[in-house]
Amino acid sequence: MNNFESASIRALTFLRQKLGFQLCMVTRAEGNDWTVLHSDDKGYGVVPGDVFNWDDSFCCEMVKGLGPNIAADANQVPAYAAAEIGRKIPIGAYIGVPLRFADGRLFGTLCGIDPSVQPDDICEHQELIEVLGEMLSTILQMELRVDEEERRAERFQAQALTDALTGLYNRGGWEQLLAKEEARYQRYRQSSVVIVVDLDELKTVNDLQGHAAGDSLIKRAASALQAASRSEDVVARLGGDEFGIIGVGCDLAAGQVLCSRLEAALDAEGIKASYGLAVTTRTTRIAAALTIADNEMYEQKRQKKAADLLGA
Repeated sequence: MNNFESASIRALTFLRQKLGFQLCMVTRAEGNDWTVLHSDDKGYGVVPGDVFNWDDSFCCEMVKGLGPNIAADANQVPAYAAAEIGRKIPIGAYIGVPLRFADGRLFGTLCGIDPSVQPDDICEHQELIEVLGEMLSTILQMELRVDEEERRAERFQAQALTDALTGLYNRGGWEQLLAKEEARYQRYRQSSVVIVVDLDELKTVNDLQGHAAGDSLIKRAASALQAASRSEDVVARLGGDEFGIIGVGCDLAAGQVLCSRLEAALDAEGIKASYGLAVTTRTTRIAAALTIADNEMYEQKRQKKAADLLGA
């Protein structure tokens, strides 16, 4: 059990026993996914891994500053009374504080709900709840720093699994690091993107100019992709003229920016390529994202060939 997980479970047990709420949770908010990481539930049937709509939640209103951290009677708070989640499940009282990354970005929340309205003196516990939230945020931030060090160590160990021609990770290194990032997603529900790049003209270069020219093309492409990626990303040669990139911590929008940067880098080298991109989600594991990206790349390549035939 990692430190953030064990601290979350202990905090939830303490909080539920202290306040008597039927449900206390530690959650992850990413995009509109509001994922339960840990829960102490005695009535709502909520379990870790459940996903709700962030925009529907009281926590969303709290983070925006439209509702208080503690609402003894949630229906007396206009933002909470109007929230969609209150129409789906009975919520008489609410507590919630944000959990944040070191740079201030929102990670998720520590929160609790109960079907019954609570006495007004529950608000006396605000400082306690804030301290618990700050403690969990600090532990999370420390653990993520350790996690980053572990990632660097993993990359160092995987250096033995490199492609002789390009110096990038080879297929074995790629699969090893892919598995590591999947494990991180399961802990923190922080998405990554998988991008597949396939060079369009390697066969033509090999046929017309020889394999030395083809090898030079592959090496130039590898250098361009590496330079356009961030230090935390994984860039690998998957075989032949196919490359894979893991955009660590990227959502779809950030992944599209990264893919555009990769494309611009190859364009600047005069290298034509086809691209596929997919993002990890609660229903798309990283291996499945690779398959989706691969299929998207091949579809783009097929469309190019069809267009060339029509233009011939």
